Amino acid sequence: MLDIPRLRVLRAVVASGSIRASAAALGYTPSAVSQQITTLHRETGLQLFERSGRGIEPTEAGRTLAAEAEALFEAFSRVEQVVSELRAGRVGRLSIGYFGSAGSTWLAPTVAALRTEFPGLRLDLMLTEFTPGDPDIDIFVEETGAEHPGSVVVHRLAEDPYLAVVRLDDPLAGLAEVPLAALAERHWVDNDLREGPCRQVLLNACTQAGFSPGFVVETHDYRTAMSFVATGIGLTVVPELGIGELPEGLTTVALAAPAPVRHLSLAVKKPIAAHPAARRAVELLEGLVRSGKTLAG
Repeated sequence: MLDIPRLRVLRAVVASGSIRASAAALGYTPSAVSQQITTLHRETGLQLFERSGRGIEPTEAGRTLAAEAEALFEAFSRVEQVVSELRAGRVGRLSIGYFGSAGSTWLAPTVAALRTEFPGLRLDLMLTEFTPGDPDIDIFVEETGAEHPGSVVVHRLAEDPYLAVVRLDDPLAGLAEVPLAALAERHWVDNDLREGPCRQVLLNACTQAGFSPGFVVETHDYRTAMSFVATGIGLTVVPELGIGELPEGLTTVALAAPAPVRHLSLAVKKPIAAHPAARRAVELLEGLVRSGKTLAG
């Protein structure tokens, strides 16, 4: 098998036409260069140089081998550059999992910043709310009593309170807050697709308040549920992060006794946690929370 450092010496000697000049360029002694060339002669079984006066001249085999080695060193240089870029976090791949309302609120500014700061980075976005995956970074809703695997580092992002969404002509409109139990006899519009942690937080709070919600319409997302509220069918209860811009004619009311709250967290795989792009993604998301630009108010 050919030795890459010896091919590098061959290329230098062919380019300079001198053992001494190539040794100076490579930082070797002339004798070390001569030894490398001699070994390469033996490895290839080829006569790569021949005497010419007091110096040497590359043979046709030597020139051909040096020329062919150029492509190898160009490829090797690209690999070295990739290693450098990966170390700096500027290329590579990063997958981010998210749930619906986090995606609509947080992902756009986060992805925009990452694309600007790490232009070679490939970002894979995964809606893990409905399609479970194994992303490098996962924005998720904490499940009651769930333990985190030891393979991830978990950052708590925010507490997201649930709000009642009602029409402006509803008796509750304009109140600072209302006890959850006051909604026991009301008609509710469901807004969740599955029995997940978001729904469970609300159902647990209702159980503590002594009732089960009276769902009269089942929808699968917050926006559709709020459009039904606008028709007067009933009210819906939505996490603050999921409200966004309220449809015309609607308002929100805070809940109490108990106040349902979901906990939003960020899990980062330990092997990727030190990656500059992963660290930056965490910084960006935590910065959005601190800035108050995350939850609708």
